[in-house]
Amino acid sequence: MTDSKSNWTAAGHEVSDSIELNPETAVLAAAISLPSGFALIAEDPEFGPAISVGMAKVEKLLRDAIANSDPLIDATSRHLVEAGGKRVRPLLVLLTALLGDGINDDVIKAAAVVELTHLATLYHDDVMDSAPMRRGAPTAHEVWGNSVAILAGDLIFARASVFGSELGPEAVRWQSRTFERLCLGQLHESIGPRENDDAITHHIQVISDKTASLLATSGAFGARFGGSPQFVEVLREYGEKVGVAFQVADDVIDIASEESDSGKTPGTDLREGVPTLPILLLRQAADHGDAQAQAAVKLVDADLSTDEALAQAVTAVAAHPATQEAWNVARRWADDAIQILAPLPEGTIKQALISFADAVVTREA
Repeated sequence: MTDSKSNWTAAGHEVSDSIELNPETAVLAAAISLPSGFALIAEDPEFGPAISVGMAKVEKLLRDAIANSDPLIDATSRHLVEAGGKRVRPLLVLLTALLGDGINDDVIKAAAVVELTHLATLYHDDVMDSAPMRRGAPTAHEVWGNSVAILAGDLIFARASVFGSELGPEAVRWQSRTFERLCLGQLHESIGPRENDDAITHHIQVISDKTASLLATSGAFGARFGGSPQFVEVLREYGEKVGVAFQVADDVIDIASEESDSGKTPGTDLREGVPTLPILLLRQAADHGDAQAQAAVKLVDADLSTDEALAQAVTAVAAHPATQEAWNVARRWADDAIQILAPLPEGTIKQALISFADAVVTREA
């Protein structure tokens, strides 16, 4: 008869009930770098430290949650957590919690739920896209193979679900609905629009499901567990609109940015055949007889395996008004997000949310 206690543990098994920082992990708080648009929070003498310490606690909880005594499982689970990232989703949870009673243990746990859910989807996305790199490191499937990468993503989502269950049935329902939308968005992107579907409407819906849904849940979680339930739906809708604006802006940055500005090689999505909004608008213009658009589409549809061909296509797309039109679409979504915030009380938190929505579409391009 074997010992009932195995020599390896499930991810997150024995996660400490305490998420207070010890001297070793407290240094994380000083290293928190807030994304563009959150300068008001960083400079605020009360909210700045609260966010920094809160994010450090989230970071600690993420690492505790995925720790595993099996070396392979531990390494694969830690792979993306330790690669870093903007942590925009948990940051939004903490920020919106400050509209109510502030950042408590449930808020920290809710922030971990959304980030773990996000990380789980990245493992799966990278397998589907055959992506070689993620956050400056080789993707999990490149290191350990597709099967291990997919299971690592499943394991991380399972941990997110455990945390969600500890927050209660409402959190479970919200996370489940969000994960359903994430899956549907990926499926609809893979399948593409049906014959009678409008390609641009289809694309925006994919973005809403794949990107915006988790930001929407982040805003709702912060309001719910931070003690301001009257703002749950306002912040859910804010997150949804900011999420669409953020992704559309990324679509444009892929075409219009310099690599030094964005950290991303211009035309990456173009080379991979990702149907981004600038390209969909360009094809629409070409279908309507726009000669400049037709010439650009010809370059886009050519072999883009060489850097020279890619650069020519990027230049042609960036020069067409479709690229600016896509920026305008992102701006409208961001403006709508700002308008949604009208019911919130005036103050630093509201202004930070406004600044973030604005920063999404004023990034260097």
